[in-house]
Amino acid sequence: MSELITAELVDLDLSAATKDAAARSLAERMVAAHRVTDLDGFLADVAAREAQMPTGLDGGIGIPHCRSEHVTAPTLAFGRSAAGIDFGAADGPADLVFLIAAPAGADDDHLTILSGLARRLMDPEFTAALRAGTDPAAVAALIRGEEPAEERAAEENEEGTAPEAETAEAAGSVPFRIVAVTSCPTGIAHTYMAAESLAAAGRAEGVEVTVETQGSGGFKKLDPAVIAAADAVIWAHDVEVREKTRFRGKPLVDVGVKAGINRPAELIAEARRKAERGEVAAVSEAGHGKDSGDGDADRSGADHAHFGVRLRTYLMSGVSYMVPFVAAGGLLIALSFAIGGYETASAKSVADHFVWGEADSWAALLNQIGSAAFAFLVPVLAGYIAYGMADRPALVPGFVGGSIALTVNAGFLGGLVAGLLAGAVVMAIQRVPVHATLRGIMPVLVIPLIASAVVGFLMFIVVGKPIASLQNALTDWLNGLSGSNAVILGVVLGLMMCFDMGGPLNKVAYAFAVGGLADPTDGSLKVMAAVMAAGMVPPLAMALATTVRKKLFTKTERENGRAAWVLGASFITEGAIPFAAADPLRVIPSVMAGGAVTGALSMAFGATLRAPHGGVFVVPLIGEPFLYLLAIAAGTLVATALVVLLKGARRAAPDAAGEAGAAGSDDSRVPVAA
Repeated sequence: MSELITAELVDLDLSAATKDAAARSLAERMVAAHRVTDLDGFLADVAAREAQMPTGLDGGIGIPHCRSEHVTAPTLAFGRSAAGIDFGAADGPADLVFLIAAPAGADDDHLTILSGLARRLMDPEFTAALRAGTDPAAVAALIRGEEPAEERAAEENEEGTAPEAETAEAAGSVPFRIVAVTSCPTGIAHTYMAAESLAAAGRAEGVEVTVETQGSGGFKKLDPAVIAAADAVIWAHDVEVREKTRFRGKPLVDVGVKAGINRPAELIAEARRKAERGEVAAVSEAGHGKDSGDGDADRSGADHAHFGVRLRTYLMSGVSYMVPFVAAGGLLIALSFAIGGYETASAKSVADHFVWGEADSWAALLNQIGSAAFAFLVPVLAGYIAYGMADRPALVPGFVGGSIALTVNAGFLGGLVAGLLAGAVVMAIQRVPVHATLRGIMPVLVIPLIASAVVGFLMFIVVGKPIASLQNALTDWLNGLSGSNAVILGVVLGLMMCFDMGGPLNKVAYAFAVGGLADPTDGSLKVMAAVMAAGMVPPLAMALATTVRKKLFTKTERENGRAAWVLGASFITEGAIPFAAADPLRVIPSVMAGGAVTGALSMAFGATLRAPHGGVFVVPLIGEPFLYLLAIAAGTLVATALVVLLKGARRAAPDAAGEAGAAGSDDSRVPVAA
């Protein structure tokens, strides 16, 4: 097994000024050591991981890391910066930078070493020794854990006193017990750093903390007896907790993994407060505790996140569960129109009249199945917004509120409000202290009963009719859109679809368009067309750019470009994400400009669309199909031209600077900013 880090992978005078430059400098050492095969491809993977969440930690530490197919062996490079480099930590720049590279299928032995390093970074003595080191070989040995013999002897002597300490503790009162789960998207660093941080804070507070790390180094479940004896639970995670029902019935603190690293004492204190109040989180295998948001959304710790972040998480929960109903129902309806024409929508019920040999009967069947699926849109949206806020007990009042929104003609907006009301009511009820004998029936009987009654009253009597009036006004506005107003709306929708490519803004624009299909009008069909057209632009533009200017892209990006043709044609905007993650400052503005052009042209041309998905495969269902395709082509060309121009300018600048440096100086090591 090759050594994780050697002297050649240590830079004690890292001169990079930015995190991208630092990653490149350290990655170049990995390439020289034959640990990385494709520098640009590996850096793209690092950037994609960095885009998920900043890797800066309090205490002056930056720890960029990723799993990549371009890594031949698990490797760590270390750099020490005198000026400091901003990795997004709350307390300022990092002077200690660790670049961790793991192969796509790294073995457990190496990952165990990586997790050990992550834990040691929580030790102030270890980081102080790294800052004081002057010999790269000695620093590499220190990081590998090869401590001097006298230090090992001292540790062994300290370990010899542990049984006495444990005996003394056993003689006292039983400590407060917490079980915790930590995990991060990569499962290499933050997972184990959060575990060590929580354990250390527990020791300082006299609290017994047992942590389960759900990382790449393995998933060893906590002993069920340990969980049963625990007084509270802490989840510090950025990916879904596995087998979460094991923790049902315990007070739960649910936060992002960085909260576990940066403020473990606060989390422990909060867990104790919840236990004292008798708060118990309802936990389902598919959902979350009442303190969490949707697993598909970006987590930052639901208990402590800003209200806007929490609201976005709740709404995305509802939208993510609604989309399959939209896709299935909408495409069935679109297929029915392709077979039998638009008059299929007014056909008799196929339960009363169906002729096996008639195409119109089959068209009517598809239309009515799709309409049945569409009828669930608003209730599902409301139900799962509530579910994202307060877990399973909120499902019933959420669905009830969504159904009432349809009854009073409050539509899509009514579903949004009903879901938020249901979640808020359930969360309020959950905060009411109850006797232990009632806790078992609260989530299945008491909470759904009371919350449904309250939400039903509010939707029928208080807010339903005003929202219905607002919905009607919005419908009338869409129907009346023409000229410059329609074009401006198309620009806005195009920008939203292309800004985060499948993220919250993209989902908001898409949900706005889909909501109009529940009761389609000419205006809402134009909006749906503009949204889908703009959403196709980013992957198509990147596919075209990698075709016409191959030298501006890495081998991996060119391979992604080939796949992006199909993804873009299918209206899968996420096909452009790898490009945006690797070069966001050039890619995102370019595709946003292209999306704005496409959205504006689609609205100006009056193109309409009755299907919520499908890309070019539903062109026969598009009003003004040739002009619609022209709008997509125009936006794609604009985005491609901008990407090529910006990337070409970036590449030309270092080349020009390098030539000037060669002419005026013999020192070829002067760094050039990209």
